[in-house]
Amino acid sequence: MTDDDDLAAFRHEMTGVTPLKGIRKVDRVAAKVARPSLQHRRQMAVTIEQKVTNPLSDQIIDLVQPSDGLEYRSDGVSLGVFRNLKRGQYPIDARLDLHRKKMLEAREAVYRFIHDCQRFDVRSAIILHGKGELSEPKAFLKSCVNTWLKQIPEVIAFHSAQKHQGGVGALYVLIKKSERLKLENKLQLNRGRDDADR
Repeated sequence: MTDDDDLAAFRHEMTGVTPLKGIRKVDRVAAKVARPSLQHRRQMAVTIEQKVTNPLSDQIIDLVQPSDGLEYRSDGVSLGVFRNLKRGQYPIDARLDLHRKKMLEAREAVYRFIHDCQRFDVRSAIILHGKGELSEPKAFLKSCVNTWLKQIPEVIAFHSAQKHQGGVGALYVLIKKSERLKLENKLQLNRGRDDADR
């Protein structure tokens, strides 16, 4: 059979068939250009919302040196857990690289990263902030991250990384369990107790 034969056969099979009426699924509307004043108000609303949602300080409280090791442990974190974090013994489930980021951009990235980690039940992460040997002042971004992480309640501990994972230019971060994960653990614990009682 040739292409012409195929076409003729197709036309013969389609005799008496009426095409379906096309239903418009999407109405296309030309995008309206916002008036300058309306556009400005929208931008201001986004800016105000960002200021409210990100409580991290844009002021540096204490500057650290490029070679300084950083550590923080909140109340309730056992020394054993902190020691394991320090040694890099927890699997790293998420990573944030802040190299070449400006301070405000890094501030937003850190805040969102920690909240995303908790939302997706990531308990151990690493943040690469660099040593800051060439920045002015020295270790500027490192100092910022040191300050910011202490202001985020979801961060329960952090420590400078092992040398092979960035050393004093990176931090292991331990993140509080999400409410969902706490509930799952509680249910599992209660299930285990119920099984033991039987």
